[in-house]
Amino acid sequence: MTTKTLLLLSRLGLRLCTSKGAHGPCRAGPSSCLSHVSPHLLCSSSYSSSIKVRSYLQYMKHKIIPPPSPPYKHVCQVGDPVLRSRAAAVDPAAIRGAEIQKTINTLVKVMRKLDCVGLSAPQIGVPLRILALEYPEKMLEESSPASREARGLSAQPLRIFVNPHLRVLDGRTVLFQEACESISGYSATVPRYLSVEVSGLNEKGEDVTWQASGWPARILQHEMDHLDGVLYVDRMDSRTFLNINWQAFNE
Repeated sequence: MTTKTLLLLSRLGLRLCTSKGAHGPCRAGPSSCLSHVSPHLLCSSSYSSSIKVRSYLQYMKHKIIPPPSPPYKHVCQVGDPVLRSRAAAVDPAAIRGAEIQKTINTLVKVMRKLDCVGLSAPQIGVPLRILALEYPEKMLEESSPASREARGLSAQPLRIFVNPHLRVLDGRTVLFQEACESISGYSATVPRYLSVEVSGLNEKGEDVTWQASGWPARILQHEMDHLDGVLYVDRMDSRTFLNINWQAFNE
């Protein structure tokens, strides 16, 4: 399947699903559970319970203003099948093309708008192997010296990786609290390797390799997981899973 086809499918809402039916992998997301979709395209698990009845006003709004399509200007939330499928590799020849450049530019804009330090293409609805990370100097300055040392924080320029491959350099793991824009409002302690190396292509289609340790290595591992349909809740210590606003509910 070509990169252009995958981008088109993502815009139509036909994202790959992790569940399998009698006819193989499901290729229909919740938004595709409509009468015109053939039964064999539906997931084995029913999405009927998630169907919402819209008011006439909402109906007219969607008729006048069509819903957005990927790449989204927001982050997909857990439950969206695009977050649980393995992202497809990008054709290197397509990296400089308008479609991939639009995905990369949107990825960076959303990441910066939300003040997060890493984001993957599946998180904006595009099932392709692209990730971005950045740790601005300003964000580093907001951390205490003790936190910088303990977590291995360091300022990092914007980096884009297309079709990245991760290699573990130091197999020891460290535990720190981790959050994700796709599981908004929660965090948990997650083990990550101390040092890793990533190689792939940049936004210009050039070969790049980078060795990271400490917090940048954690960011890389988190985003690489997204490309394989893995979320931090799959690796967390479940006893540490918390709502980051839990104290506010007691006030």
